[in-house]
Amino acid sequence: MSPSPIRPTLPSGLSAGLARGRAQWAGMALRERRLIVIALTLVAVAAVWLLAVQPAWRTLRETPAQIDVLDLQLQHMQRLAAESRVLRELPAVPPSQAEAALRGATERLGANARISLQGERATLTLSGVAGEALAAWLGEVRSAARARPDEAKLSRGPTGYSGTVVLSLPRGGN
Repeated sequence: MSPSPIRPTLPSGLSAGLARGRAQWAGMALRERRLIVIALTLVAVAAVWLLAVQPAWRTLRETPAQIDVLDLQLQHMQRLAAESRVLRELPAVPPSQAEAALRGATERLGANARISLQGERATLTLSGVAGEALAAWLGEVRSAARARPDEAKLSRGPTGYSGTVVLSLPRGGN
């Protein structure tokens, strides 16, 4: 005896529905069958377009712009890393020189800024300082005093920035 092929059996409700569908298909005119096949083909093409082609096409279209943005970000990060290496290689600043640089930079901010020094930490308190002036101050204290910002609590108002900036001063030095 040869083994008989195993045929899956469908549930009775499903097989009855398929039988009714086949009978209805056979009872349709050729023109109706063609219209149904064309409609199903259009639905299949639309589904393939929406699920496979369109997302891939969108990705291909948007990727070059995203790559350009990421390249700009990478270049910016590389510039910051190079600047960080340069600042790390600079010789240490004596505490008295760092304090003088902090006080001098703060005086240039005017009456709206006050610096207080406590050991290796400095706290700048400001009220209504322009963003450009604050950025220049940060650059000056970073290069001249080798101080680095640890914490900033700033809010922007109609007259400029207000709040505090806490800095770490370099340790030791000559």
